[in-house]
Amino acid sequence: MYEKQSIGKLGERLAGSYLEKNSYKILDRNFNCMQGEIDIVAYDVINNEVVFVEVKTRTNFNYGFPSEAVNNLKQKHMLNSARYYLYCKKMDNVYVRFDVIEVVINEHVYKLNHLKDVIS
Repeated sequence: MYEKQSIGKLGERLAGSYLEKNSYKILDRNFNCMQGEIDIVAYDVINNEVVFVEVKTRTNFNYGFPSEAVNNLKQKHMLNSARYYLYCKKMDNVYVRFDVIEVVINEHVYKLNHLKDVIS
């Protein structure tokens, strides 16, 4: 089967491709800072928003849905990382949104679920 890290990277590639096909421009991937990591930073061309995306990939539902892993602590890290990203990139007065993309991979088939605006 797959190793955990390679599954995650595959999920991030699939999520990035999905976003690009759906009117998003990828601004950054795997942005790291002391506050945490953001898997994908994208620009939603249709809604004029900077979108911070957490990608959760699984091969089964033994531990629940992938998005359930985005708990309160992870959300806090996402918010703080996003603030730092915006500061570093000198992006003032922009609309932002936080999304989760669930990717479930079984053999060579995958299913993707895009959850928008998960943190208010």
